[in-house]
Amino acid sequence: MSNPFDSQDGTFLVLVNDEGQHSLWPDFARLPDGWAVALPAGPREAALAYVEEHWTDMRPAGLRAAAGAESL
Repeated sequence: MSNPFDSQDGTFLVLVNDEGQHSLWPDFARLPDGWAVALPAGPREAALAYVEEHWTDMRPAGLRAAAGAESL
């Protein structure tokens, strides 16, 4: 059995958590606690494009905030 997270032909959601981190998620799988849908189900390529456009800073939001506070 292949990994559904790696399926090139699968249908994926884009999830986001409170820290602003993004994840591709197979549309058939139950959403994990603490994550919300940022992009409805669609092709893998569209999900990847959304993540690349919207998750430009890989640091968690708490770390970004702490770094910003240090520079004040």
